[in-house]
Amino acid sequence: MLSAKDVSIIYETLLTSPGMNDTVKIDLRMPRKNALLLTRVIELGLLAKDSEGGFLQTAGKDAIAELNNLTDSILEKAGLTEMYSKLNELQSK
Repeated sequence: MLSAKDVSIIYETLLTSPGMNDTVKIDLRMPRKNALLLTRVIELGLLAKDSEGGFLQTAGKDAIAELNNLTDSILEKAGLTEMYSKLNELQSK
């Protein structure tokens, strides 16, 4: 089994490989419920970014900001921005 440091080095290597900064177009078609779930999964993953040996530790601040923008975009395109903010308000109470 690899140590957390070894896994981190592998992630860093993958993220700096040639072509990893190239932009790709991904056409996602999914039900609104999956858009809502995907947004939440991404947010929970970003909250767990500080866990030892995590993939996001090596990704950098720009990648994390892009993921935050992606969640906003998913919610906006699905027409769920207001609903999601209300759900977050309920959850924080």
